[in-house]
Amino acid sequence: MGELSAYEKAEVEKNLMQYPALKQELLKIEETNELLLMKAAIAPRKEVKTRLFEKINIEPTGKEVSMISGSLRMWRLAAAASIALAMLSSYMAYNYWNKWRNTELNLSELLAQNQRMAEDYNKVNQRLDKIETDIKVTDNPAFTRILMKGTPNAPQSMASVYWNESTQELYLSIQSMRQLSQENQYQLWAIIDGKPVDAGVFDSTASGLFKMKDIGKGVTTFAVTIEPRGGKPSPTLETMQVAGNLVKS
Repeated sequence: MGELSAYEKAEVEKNLMQYPALKQELLKIEETNELLLMKAAIAPRKEVKTRLFEKINIEPTGKEVSMISGSLRMWRLAAAASIALAMLSSYMAYNYWNKWRNTELNLSELLAQNQRMAEDYNKVNQRLDKIETDIKVTDNPAFTRILMKGTPNAPQSMASVYWNESTQELYLSIQSMRQLSQENQYQLWAIIDGKPVDAGVFDSTASGLFKMKDIGKGVTTFAVTIEPRGGKPSPTLETMQVAGNLVKS
């Protein structure tokens, strides 16, 4: 409406181009002000026109016109002020909303980061617990270590078992064994009184010590064969990978 300075006008135009929401708000404000002006208008009586022209003829200086122009100018100033105030309020509201949104995104990212840190912390604790358990087994004199060396089927393979004859606990440690297909698994056997006893199945990807099935006393030999996934009741001797005898002290 021509009531702003050049700097103020440039700032308004820049913000209108940068924020579409402000432009929409300005259009709504202009439409609202137009409706208000139309509703506030008072239809003049018929004799006003006659008196007005008579006044103009008597006083050609145009005082009445100046008064009308002054009133219109006041309306323009009021409208401009209301539009400027509304635009400023809209801009501040949009600015605060944008900051709130960024804060919310940062908070979500921080919560996700804390969740990842908590998961990593739990994984580290589990690994430490596993290492502590392994050390307790390997350093316990009640456990006997039996080294199982590779057979002609797998000369490079090697694994060990830790067996506690008193508690019948059995742990396995893989040093070198090839990876099998998804259809097969390794199966550990304990030879007791000349008969193979199932001690559990495992994959070559296992690391550290992992517990196998508890077995009875009288073990003389441990061996590993390749069997279908899930294991078999009796070993396939043709697929034996490693074997080791228990040495009595």
